[in-house]
Amino acid sequence: MSSDSSLMTDYFSPQESHLNHPLFVNALQSIDEAAKLINCDPNILGRLKRPKRGITVSIPVRMDDYSIKVFTGYRVQYNSTLGPYKGGIRYHQDVCFGEVTGLAALMMIKNSVMGLPYGGGKGGITCDPTKLSRTEKQNLTRRYTSELGPFIGPTKDIPAPDVGTDSQTMAWMMDTYSQETGFAQPGVVTGKPVEIGGSLGRAGATGLGVVFVAERAFERVGKSMKGATIAVQGFGNVGSHAALYAHERGAKIVAVSDVSGAIYNGDGFNIPDVIDHIKENKTLINYPRCQHITNEELLCLPVDALFPCALEGQITEKNADKIQAKMIVEGANGPVTNDATKILHAKGVFVVPDIIANGGGVVVSYFEWVQDIMSFFWDEDEINNRLKSIITKAFDKGYTMSKEKNVDMRAAAMAVSIDRLQKAMLLRGLYPR
Repeated sequence: MSSDSSLMTDYFSPQESHLNHPLFVNALQSIDEAAKLINCDPNILGRLKRPKRGITVSIPVRMDDYSIKVFTGYRVQYNSTLGPYKGGIRYHQDVCFGEVTGLAALMMIKNSVMGLPYGGGKGGITCDPTKLSRTEKQNLTRRYTSELGPFIGPTKDIPAPDVGTDSQTMAWMMDTYSQETGFAQPGVVTGKPVEIGGSLGRAGATGLGVVFVAERAFERVGKSMKGATIAVQGFGNVGSHAALYAHERGAKIVAVSDVSGAIYNGDGFNIPDVIDHIKENKTLINYPRCQHITNEELLCLPVDALFPCALEGQITEKNADKIQAKMIVEGANGPVTNDATKILHAKGVFVVPDIIANGGGVVVSYFEWVQDIMSFFWDEDEINNRLKSIITKAFDKGYTMSKEKNVDMRAAAMAVSIDRLQKAMLLRGLYPR
């Protein structure tokens, strides 16, 4: 898609080729379609289709062998109409400016549809974190944080973990920012360890949100999660927690996958046992009592629900016809393309989009930020109950819009989000006039 000249003509000038990434193009297509559903003001639409600010930084790092390696980092601050920028930091070898911009646009949409007081942001570093030592990763994180220092802060832009980063990464970011400002500022990032201002429930929040939404979706189609067959693509933080919480609710998890491939058991896996195996062996390879299948075969299994919890662009117009799941609940960012969503919707597959389904992480990040500001912390039951209330309310709004407009859930959720942004932008006006 990124090489399609028609998409360049439609969305980007030759000088904007750095933005031409499939994920961002997909987001822009979705924004355009949602705008038509609500008759969005064309001036507002124009503003929503470009990021407010994009930052590229050079990150020199002293490696373990004392050589200096220079990495490239990014932070895109897409829109701050509703509040400070909010979005994760990704460490991956494929990170580029266009991808980060697309992810930042999705964060704007997600925060809006969730009703949170945030704009959209996203960041990342082009690197393979699996090939970095702990010391190298810490040095990389601290220098990156220092370079972004003038642009982030508890009332400006609040990063969080994403692919390739975790609570330890956020601890290093928080400490670096605090050292450079002169005092502890736990509110500068979310997803931190509980000991330094993190929130209970944050580690599994995205996966739990996926399950809350799946439960609601099953209710809407007259079914129950108990006894439902589910395949989970990706067994990282999101996928493993989603599989665990679904398993605890009586679902039958028949397939899971990681970078080594996928495993299948028609009787369902004991998910705590799979998690223990991963902790001990770092991979699904050699897991007993299963059939080894390919990632593509997992995506095409005849299950009640498919949870794609890996990377973007997993289900496209090329394989959408092969999908046999009755429902897809997106745990990853952008795993189903806009074109594939249309094919699946025509087939009767109920697709719950990422901007709702994987919103649990940013919702609990919001709770963490509020707790840091107040210096008053809640127990985990209260956090989970608040999460369920917010994420199911967002689902219900999207579902109602989908029925009113007779469109798929992605288009409906996007329309709910764009409508909130449009109202806020019109009320705030344009500066300067």
